[in-house]
Amino acid sequence: QVQLVESGGGLVQPGGSLRLSCAASGSIQSLVAMGWYRQDPGKQRKLVALITAEGGTNYADYAKDRFTISRDSAKNTLYLQMDSLKPEDTAVYFCMLSDGHLHWGQGTQVTVSS
Repeated sequence: QVQLVESGGGLVQPGGSLRLSCAASGSIQSLVAMGWYRQDPGKQRKLVALITAEGGTNYADYAKDRFTISRDSAKNTLYLQMDSLKPEDTAVYFCMLSDGHLHWGQGTQVTVSS
């Protein structure tokens, strides 16, 4: 069983920054990748950023210049540094881990509003 616990969400003003964290624990098999997804009300989850076990990264187009994904292997923790936040970044953000199976965290709300 793999557990993913996100933290770091909250309310921030436009132009501000947040850093999301995802702590992974449990029986992680051979890691393939970890990532961050967002979900807007009534819509499917969409990829924000992904990092492979080898360190390769992939970003949604809108996230490339403002967000940075990173992983601390020693701590089994995934991060998403979000800068220059915009109101349209408001969503629930989910952490994902793939080890041949997909595992999801419970989500953390990010609200960008003045």
